[in-house]
Amino acid sequence: MSNNFDTTDLSNSNFLVTGGAGFIGSHIAGYLLKNGAQKVRVLDNMVNGFDTNLALLRQYPAFEFVQGDIRNADTCQQACAGINYVSHQAALGSVPRSIKEPVYFNEVNVGGFVNMLKAAVDNKVAQFVYASSSSVYGDEPTLPKVENRVGKCLSPYAATKKTNELYAQIFADVYGIKLIGFRYFNIFGQRQDPDGAYAAVIPLFVKGIMKQLPVYINGDGEQTRDFTFVDNAVQINIKGMLTHNADAINQVYNVATGENFSVNYLFNACKENLDSNFEATYREPRAGDIRNSLADISLAKKLLGYEPTKNFKDGLTETINFFKQLYS
Repeated sequence: MSNNFDTTDLSNSNFLVTGGAGFIGSHIAGYLLKNGAQKVRVLDNMVNGFDTNLALLRQYPAFEFVQGDIRNADTCQQACAGINYVSHQAALGSVPRSIKEPVYFNEVNVGGFVNMLKAAVDNKVAQFVYASSSSVYGDEPTLPKVENRVGKCLSPYAATKKTNELYAQIFADVYGIKLIGFRYFNIFGQRQDPDGAYAAVIPLFVKGIMKQLPVYINGDGEQTRDFTFVDNAVQINIKGMLTHNADAINQVYNVATGENFSVNYLFNACKENLDSNFEATYREPRAGDIRNSLADISLAKKLLGYEPTKNFKDGLTETINFFKQLYS
């Protein structure tokens, strides 16, 4: 990742990335280390994290790893000690899994989040950014999605992320901590996990096509998503942690590219990239899924200077090249 998203000198700053052994978190931690941060501490319980991601970070002397769970308040306090900036990525994802395990999702995504906020306040963290989700828009039909118009949540996962935003607003108002939330729209990229029952769609498609395993498309495949390459998520986390714009603080922002593509289009693009004629299997639509998704990113552009550096097609090519190497 060669992009330098912010010119701030990081050499006197200490960062904590929760979930930093996972997909998005490891990209954020890697960026900070490559750009000279004094310290980058990662907190991860390794449920969704990978040793291979940590191995990439361990090359840097400024890297520290704490294995622990955000559900433990003392662990959060220890992880925040001496930290200037927090990027909170630790969470359980997956709409269908949340429908099966709502209590677990609440414990991690809500209870763990509140533990982290309290620890950040107690340790006088300067700025705290966190992962929300486009799922908070729920049944709000308007496209593109604008931050101040949300609908009814459609899953326990969405409810946990909406609750995070409520807690962030409360902590900002009551304790004066500077907080920024990011509603991620279908983030994808290198190192996204292709395995497991709840793997994301792009690594699943690529692995299935390459290994000639069944690939499933839910519903008719014409549902659309604002697929967003991981570099764009890294950029906004960096800009959010380091911004001095008072108007940008205590807001939530869409993190996307402002373009959407159907799942059928995605599958065909993967096939084309892999020079394959493999066919997908269509099945019933999935409970809790939003039909169409497209973000208005003008607020993030205006207040944080966010500008997507890589569009869907270029990001997809880069991602597929990564999986080609992985499976060759």
